[in-house]
This record gives sequence, C-alpha cells and structure tokens, in this order.
Amino acid sequence: MNVLELTLLLAIMAFAAGFLGSLTGMGGGIVIVPGLTLLFGVEIRYAIGAALISVIATSSGAAAAYVKEGFANIRLGLFLEIATTIGAVVGAFLATKISGNSIAVIFGGILLYSAYAMMRNTQSPHKTNAADALAVRLRLDGTYPLKNNLVAYHVRHVPLGFALMLAAGILSGLLGIGSGALKVLAMDRAMQIPFKVSTTTSNFMIGVTAAASAGIYLNRGYIDPGLAMPVMLGVLAGSMLGARVLAQANVRILKIVFSVVVTALAAQMIINGILGKI
Repeated sequence: MNVLELTLLLAIMAFAAGFLGSLTGMGGGIVIVPGLTLLFGVEIRYAIGAALISVIATSSGAAAAYVKEGFANIRLGLFLEIATTIGAVVGAFLATKISGNSIAVIFGGILLYSAYAMMRNTQSPHKTNAADALAVRLRLDGTYPLKNNLVAYHVRHVPLGFALMLAAGILSGLLGIGSGALKVLAMDRAMQIPFKVSTTTSNFMIGVTAAASAGIYLNRGYIDPGLAMPVMLGVLAGSMLGARVLAQANVRILKIVFSVVVTALAAQMIINGILGKI
C-alpha cells in the first residue's frame, strides 16, 4: 500500500467517523481512535492526537450549522466549557503517564457504558420539567425548532451537570474523543435537555475542549501532520453532511446506530487492550 492509497483510506474512514459523530454529538474521535488503532495499527497516543485535531474540525464544521438552525444552546455550552477545559488539561497530562493498553481498556469501558446509557428508555423530560432556580439565574433555559414552532425547555441539575462536564473534559484529554459521549449523556440524562439540543450543544463545545488538550499532545510529539491531515479533512466533510441530516433524523434511530457501532468498537478495544495488542 502506497502513501496515496493509505491517505485515501484514512480519509474515507474519517469521513464515516465524522458523519456518525456529528449525528450523535459524540465527535468523530469516538470512532477515529479505535479505527486507527484497530484497522491501521497506529500507536494509540498518535491516534488520540489525530483524533483531537479531527474533533476540532468536527466542531467547526457541524457547530456553525447547528447554531444557524437554532438547536445549540450557546449560553449553556459556554458555561459548561469552563469545566471541560480544566478537565481536558488534566486528562492530557494523565495520558502521558498511563500505558497504551490501559488507555484502550478505559476507552472500551467508556464506550460500553455510553451505549448502555443511550439505549435506556426514558420519557421526554422537557415536556414536564419545572424551572430550575440556578438555571434561571444563569439564563440557561432555551428553545429549539420543531415543525416550524419553537419548543421551550428548562435546564435542570446545573451543579451535577457541571461536575459531569469536568469528568468529560478529563476523558477528552485522556482518550481523544472530544468528551462528546459523556457530554450528551450529562445533558440528556442529568440536565434533562432534549436529545437534539444535547447533541448540537455538545458539537458546539467539543472543539474548545479538544483544543485545550491538543496543545499538550503537540508538545509531547504525539500529533503527526501526515496522519492528522487526511483524518481532519475526512471528519470535516463527514460532520458537515451529518449536520444537514440531523434536523430530519429520527432520534430513536440515531441512538440505535450509535449504540451498535460503539459496542462493536468497545469490544475490540477491550480485548486488544487486555491482550496487550494496542
């Protein structure tokens, strides 16, 4: 396989990752890291470095469209970025101290939990939510478009959501996934925000979170331009297409697709991590 063929394959894989990451709000890194390590044999820290660059591209490509369409809650996203940015720096530091196989097992465990939590059946909380005093004081409540109407929702449990975002930031720096997995779960479950608002706000946030930890990976020499460039371009194209599809997408189908994909990737990451193949 020559350099051109390898570059094209990397870009195709990254396009699929960006498309899925944009639709689910998880960011392309959730597929990029296992894709690079399992399919292309890339050392996991270099895969994380490339994933962080791609996550920045995903956020840039999808977030602009979501903001324009009125789905993303910008004020909430900026508030929660305080926690995720601090966590991202901590996670990037920890990544240099933990073995690659251990990171792979942690990554797989996070993916399995994300798939399980996403498929749990819950009612649509925004239909019955009461106003939260702290959210009202910070003006975090918002609206989103639905069938040519604006639907209002209330943000709940702000301190819990902030704490979960700190953990999400640590995972972003440690695993290179943009922390979208935990961000969506925190907003969808803990803060009881409608799913489409959670995914779009997550996409708005992940770029800043990834940038905070990418600087540390760059300083450590774990970002290879020859690897990061095709991955970034592929993810950017996929995320832009995903942003166009999301507005008409069925939430239930999105959750099923996400759960199936990450469960398969999680199993491979855990097995290879335990066997010392990462």
